[in-house]
Amino acid sequence: MDRDDVEILSTEICHAGFFRLEKIRLRHRLFDGGWSPAFEREILRPPGAVAALPYDPVADAVVLVEQFRLGTHLAGHEPWLLEVIGGMLDHDEPPEAVARREAMEEAGLEVTAIVPVMRYFPTPGTTSELIHMFCVRVDSTAAGGIHGLESEHEDIRARVFSVDEALALLEGGRIANAHSVIALQWLALHRDGLSRQWLAETGG
Repeated sequence: MDRDDVEILSTEICHAGFFRLEKIRLRHRLFDGGWSPAFEREILRPPGAVAALPYDPVADAVVLVEQFRLGTHLAGHEPWLLEVIGGMLDHDEPPEAVARREAMEEAGLEVTAIVPVMRYFPTPGTTSELIHMFCVRVDSTAAGGIHGLESEHEDIRARVFSVDEALALLEGGRIANAHSVIALQWLALHRDGLSRQWLAETGG
């Protein structure tokens, strides 16, 4: 089945703020060949977003950022999370440009190489958001300190971990947000080849 097997009957904008919330009435083709009855779904319609894991092949280290997240607080969990860097797409800004911008804004890091990891929908049942994920080459000796935009109420601490330390935090449940889990698991699979490639490119 494909996009022609979905019929949007009506769309109502319920809220248009930082995110847009829409109530959509639709029907779609069923696996047996018929059509579903009309039904409604509420869905968030944010712009796309970017996540990027800063990796230093010389030190075999990653840079993660720590910041407050209201969602986990409201769910009764630890509100300060260790995460990869990330940000929302701004109009027609290329995802690679967002990764470079956010690395500087959130961790004070200059990106010297960038590798696409994947694109994925984190929660397609409730949002249309598409995540563009990258691994970016950085010098981790330049990381540290407090970063973020005051205008966006950001208070972000950059922290350096060896890859083994970061993977141990992941295994122990200390890193529990989807972007960071996916990025670190990807690095665990591609660490050796990526490290050799980037070290060769830098003469390391």
